[in-house]
Amino acid sequence: MPSTQFISYSGLVPYQDALHLQYEMQKERQANNISDTVLILEHPPTITLGRRTNVSDLLTDRNELSRLGIEVVEIDRGGEITAHGPGQLVAYPILDLKLHGQDLHRYLRDLEKVIIKTLEDFGISGSRKEGLTGVWVDDRKIAAMGIKVSQWVSMHGIALNVSNDLATFRRDFIPCGITEFDVTSLAELLPKAALTRQDVEPHFTAAFRTVFDTAE
Repeated sequence: MPSTQFISYSGLVPYQDALHLQYEMQKERQANNISDTVLILEHPPTITLGRRTNVSDLLTDRNELSRLGIEVVEIDRGGEITAHGPGQLVAYPILDLKLHGQDLHRYLRDLEKVIIKTLEDFGISGSRKEGLTGVWVDDRKIAAMGIKVSQWVSMHGIALNVSNDLATFRRDFIPCGITEFDVTSLAELLPKAALTRQDVEPHFTAAFRTVFDTAE
């Protein structure tokens, strides 16, 4: 059973800082200098453009986004456009996938399973959609994911909407290039619970350890 450390950041971590950290930790994991590691954090308002982005899916001009305080970053993960912001649980697993099946399809399905199990703890039934990546509640996407793998070590990862503002998803871009479905969050589904990322994080961590069969 591989060991996994979870590193949680309490404040907002600028996207570029987290990206640089991931690259450094990926190299360390490739060299077997560190164990599997999952970074858990929140970002300031940021829109990220993955490798499969259709530029026409960005609906708001970049100058206007800058005026609104939203950074736009082009990155090398899979997938298309998504957004990050305060109140969202973002997890970046730096895993040696040779220890976890060495199968990218299985890895994505396992990440989805982690989110589904996390939602179960709050009485929410999450599901997959055939041909799409991520986790859904009915026809609303609650978690997006995109990865990059080098020498079988992963980076990038999962974004679970907890209490983040969803306005940018609905106004500024077409999330993951999908026009027929909406997005949602735990705050929208359970408004009386007033959940925060810190409330959800222990459930996420426990689900991750179960799905990936990892030790502390």
